[in-house]
Amino acid sequence: MQLYSSFAVVGAGTIGLPILDALASQNVSILLLSRPDSPPKTVPSNVEVVPVNYDDTEAVAAVLKSHNVEVVLSTVGIPGLASQTTLVDAAKLAGVQLFSPSEYATPTDAQPPGSDNPAGGTGTKNKVAEYMNIVGLPSLRIFTGAFTEGIPSLFGEAPVSFTSIPDIAGFVAYILTRLPPSQLSNRIMRLQGERIPLNTLGTLFHTTVKHVDRIDGDGGELKTSLLKLLDSGAGSTGWDAANKREKTGDDAAGSGNKLWPGHDWRSIKEVLKL
Repeated sequence: MQLYSSFAVVGAGTIGLPILDALASQNVSILLLSRPDSPPKTVPSNVEVVPVNYDDTEAVAAVLKSHNVEVVLSTVGIPGLASQTTLVDAAKLAGVQLFSPSEYATPTDAQPPGSDNPAGGTGTKNKVAEYMNIVGLPSLRIFTGAFTEGIPSLFGEAPVSFTSIPDIAGFVAYILTRLPPSQLSNRIMRLQGERIPLNTLGTLFHTTVKHVDRIDGDGGELKTSLLKLLDSGAGSTGWDAANKREKTGDDAAGSGNKLWPGHDWRSIKEVLKL
């Protein structure tokens, strides 16, 4: 059975570096594409760091082609989401077989028309997914819900999916090195380490929860936007925003977990040592 064996990770931030580390523990070829002006990153010895301008299609394509990269994983943050179309063009030009865009948050596959919530870049992410379909580049989208390590002090009644960063990274490395391409191409994976309404987190932290409609101060606008997004139900990785309901079956929250058989997904208490 032919499996993927050559990868490139774009960006090495909160989720990018853990994914890079997880892949580096496998017997595969791996590159880190980093902007020339980015600060140096500490990476495993078997990872080659290649500085390249993400906005230069020809330059990125040349790097991918010279290293025979089969899979590109983008982990860029919200400011870089829109520029992923350039990375998609470069991957297509280089003959890359699979492109995984930067998702790793709430689901973006069923957004109502005109949706562009800045808290999660949902509209931009969906436009990138549509662009991959237009150019004919096979994609793999991974919805994780909120990172367990970054649980915010927000109020909400709707259930939210939480998944720890190590679980996300381990899952990505496992499926990309164990599953055949036919099971990964043009797929959406919905992960969920634990599911809990935000307004019950107070019990875990032995504190009270205060309901607010707006968060002021530094980053207050973005946090308020995130609050509204999660409280709409979109914090669940199985949420269907267009129809305002939970998906079921193979599209349900956490349905992707079964692709990593035997793995013990970390709970909020385990991750935060509560």
